[in-house]
Amino acid sequence: MDYTIIADSCCDVTEEMKKETGVELVPLTIRIGDKEYVDDESLDVKKYLQEMNNSKTAPKTSCPSIHDFLERFRDKKNIFVVTVSAALSGTYNSAMQAKAILQEEFKDRFIHVFDSMTAVVGETLVHLKLHEYLKKNMQNTEVVEKVNKYIKEMKTFFLLENMDNLVKSGRLSPIIAKAASMLNIKPIMGDDNGTIRLVDKVRGYERAFRRLADIIGQEGSRLEERVLGIAHCNCLERALKFKELVMKKYPFKDVIVVEMGGVSSTYANEGGLVIAF
Repeated sequence: MDYTIIADSCCDVTEEMKKETGVELVPLTIRIGDKEYVDDESLDVKKYLQEMNNSKTAPKTSCPSIHDFLERFRDKKNIFVVTVSAALSGTYNSAMQAKAILQEEFKDRFIHVFDSMTAVVGETLVHLKLHEYLKKNMQNTEVVEKVNKYIKEMKTFFLLENMDNLVKSGRLSPIIAKAASMLNIKPIMGDDNGTIRLVDKVRGYERAFRRLADIIGQEGSRLEERVLGIAHCNCLERALKFKELVMKKYPFKDVIVVEMGGVSSTYANEGGLVIAF
């Protein structure tokens, strides 16, 4: 079957994945003060992180426009789109509106937009699972059913090195953040029907690191059937260390490691890890 997978730039992929799945990424944009960044291959993420951390204001992300998606849709037949959680971004709505516009003109065009209900490497895993099913030449409706089931069963967790962006954006009191910093408390966050919840607060990064690994065993099931995704924000050594720890504890079918792009780095900040399975 002739098909195309499209995702937004919160789907962090390696060059090998791009070659394997053929995924096309539609970039979000990020604004810090008066400066705008396009979250595509030209973005220097390390330089962006420096400017983000030096800024007194929180970065603001903007979803792709309806036109951005229409441009990707027009010359394709069977189109599958994966977006960051609709609860976190307007990207899903932009893609859905583009779908409606195109199908008014081409009523027989197949387009399905998945709300991944997650972000970062969770979105990466959804696109990989989608490609796995498409390679088996399943009917479009069966692919949609199976991927939606996969999305509902997925777990995503964040381990944050710092909470600066939460303070800058007004989502966390500066007093609480300062107290957490003084006590060396590291928050572990998790998904909650597409939004983000606090799972645990642990003193010291090493303890939090091990606690994150323990949470996999507490919240996961049938791990031998699943792939673990690990995304890191400018901390590859930390991600590989976590991979090694997890592989000793659990029988995952595979473990993948990806580097975060601009939008993912905005969520996690420098030193952050995001895992999904």
